[in-house]
Amino acid sequence: MKHEFPSKRAKFYQDVPNEKWNDWRWQLSHRLNTVGELANVLDLNESEKEALRAKHLFRVDITPYFASLIDPNDPHDPIRQQVVPTAHELAPFTAMMEDSLAEDAHSPVPGLVHRYPDRVLMLVTTQCATYCRYCTRSRIVGDPTATFSRKDFDAQIEYLQRTPQVRDVLLSGGDPLVLAPKLLEEILTRLRAIPHIEIIRIGSRVPVFMPMRVTQELCDMLGKFHPLWLNIHVNHSNEITKELAEACDRLTRAGIPLGNQSVLLAGVNDCPHVQRQLVHDLVRIRVRPYYLYQCDLVHGAGHFRTPVAKGIEIMEALRGHTSGYSIPTYVVDAPGGGGKIPVMPQYQISASDHKVVLRNFEGFITTYEEPLDYHPHDPKTCKFCQEKRAEPGQSGVFGLLEGEHLFIEPEGFEQTHKRGGGKHRLNADEHKWQPFGIGTETSPQYEMGEPITVVNGEVI
Repeated sequence: MKHEFPSKRAKFYQDVPNEKWNDWRWQLSHRLNTVGELANVLDLNESEKEALRAKHLFRVDITPYFASLIDPNDPHDPIRQQVVPTAHELAPFTAMMEDSLAEDAHSPVPGLVHRYPDRVLMLVTTQCATYCRYCTRSRIVGDPTATFSRKDFDAQIEYLQRTPQVRDVLLSGGDPLVLAPKLLEEILTRLRAIPHIEIIRIGSRVPVFMPMRVTQELCDMLGKFHPLWLNIHVNHSNEITKELAEACDRLTRAGIPLGNQSVLLAGVNDCPHVQRQLVHDLVRIRVRPYYLYQCDLVHGAGHFRTPVAKGIEIMEALRGHTSGYSIPTYVVDAPGGGGKIPVMPQYQISASDHKVVLRNFEGFITTYEEPLDYHPHDPKTCKFCQEKRAEPGQSGVFGLLEGEHLFIEPEGFEQTHKRGGGKHRLNADEHKWQPFGIGTETSPQYEMGEPITVVNGEVI
């Protein structure tokens, strides 16, 4: 049943004038971060008090607006779990890492992560309006000494200017929307001046933590840099309020498409019915579910982790049971820097050379008869194939399908299998294992006894 989105204010803030409460700068300057301050809003338990008093705890700051959404008497409140630390954060767990996604290892200049062929992650600040307890960048986020300088920004822009394969830039941090408005506008202006950058995206939880920051002035400024996309971060329907709905309405009216990235968190949203309600409420405010992330192997987040099977269960509960545009892609962001790997239930049951066997969400099993007279697409006559964007060193499995290579081998594979031996009469001719018609290789011309060169299946 359709419900109205609430507007809440904790009892402690009832006397704050509306002009202050609705001022994002007031919200930032009155954030809660100590036992005493949080006790004005919540009934803290001993685990929370222990964490708040611990040394070297990941930064705590909660806007009064977001704190007001917490049920003060419920220690298991889903919003409380996300932003109020507990002693569980202090416990190590197997495989945890400081930088579990190896972002800094894939960073050509400070704050710029170039993991995928045609897009980059551009970190522009280490500051947020409120700090998530499972933050994947807790190694730098919240630390004012780790923030990025103008010299870093210049290096990021310079790298983008000389790297034409980049067409898409994602601004993140920290949270770009806590930057000084003039600095954010300057960064967007410099990006838009680079001819090969087609898309600018912003990842922000500010509309969720502090929707009063999404002023008409901000929307008008962002609207000058289209095509510009924005992803917010909502994990539970309790975060969707009248204020967030209004902020999203202002953004969409400024022509900014909105998506949502959520994280699968134990005790917060590890329930198919919670997730279904979340995606339904998101599309009501014109935000399309984009990703559902498996929780990263980051310090302090062990108690939030679920089995991957829980995510597959949730996807099983969404696909077919609700609208396709309401369903996010469930991904594991690969530890060690492999990027996002989509994970989903198995819908193909079997296959032969002329049909596939499939099942739907109800368990209905059907077959799809394959065409026997299909004429394969011919890359030699396709303009798009001839002008395809280069992905040096990253074509991966698709490169195998394209005929660029016959196999992908682990690092050191060849040396391992030489077993310390040298060249001899049987392994001296490397043409023996170069496949004819695949990649740019010199392959044996068996009848003539002379080598020939093959480029994408064509003899040169």
